Amino acid sequence: MIVLILSALSLGFLGSFHCIGMCGPIALTLPVQHLNGWRKMTGILLYNIGRISAYALMGMLFGWLGRQFYLGGMQQWLSIGLGGLLLMMVLLQYMGKGVIPNGITGPLKRVLGSLLQRRRFSTLFGIGFFNGLLPCGLVYLGIAGAVATGSIWKGALFMAAFGAGTLPAMAAVTWFSHLVSLRVRSQAKKVLPFVVIAMALLLIMRGMNLGIPYISPIMQPQHEQCCHKH
Repeated sequence: MIVLILSALSLGFLGSFHCIGMCGPIALTLPVQHLNGWRKMTGILLYNIGRISAYALMGMLFGWLGRQFYLGGMQQWLSIGLGGLLLMMVLLQYMGKGVIPNGITGPLKRVLGSLLQRRRFSTLFGIGFFNGLLPCGLVYLGIAGAVATGSIWKGALFMAAFGAGTLPAMAAVTWFSHLVSLRVRSQAKKVLPFVVIAMALLLIMRGMNLGIPYISPIMQPQHEQCCHKH
């Protein structure tokens, strides 16, 4: 369990530089810049708690999905397939092709835009929550990790820890907004493809049953156990 949490925290922290580029514009427009001290920090935390809540909810969903593969004894192919999908995602992004249709993101962006326009302290949690649901390469990584846990609660824990890993960078972006230039955000975006490729290769190795502790352990099919009293 500790390894799971540390892995998710590390993934979130290393990928958070990408967050500066992708989610930075939203973080920079939060209605907290006119606030001071603890009230500003409270607003920043509310926004990020909203993001982490959305991640945890997705972790539950995709952890449940991964559980179905585990019960079917297909965890090896699941891990290899996830790694292959992540590599394909990097390739599609490199070629300038989107991976999520606008019909899916449109409603989320409209809700998010409406909350941002209100510019109220009370909307900060909602802004964070709907921002967390927006498609993002880093979130795809977290989802892949949640699916690979093969558990609803471990999936939720993985995604919550992943979100917590992004917290320092995202809080710093909002707090020190005057120091974050467009050039910095642009450079930060370039980090993610390397993180995605590394994660994809680890998932593929994990599914190959190489017998390497933590990296590629031997996987065994899992089955529901039922006890009947006679």
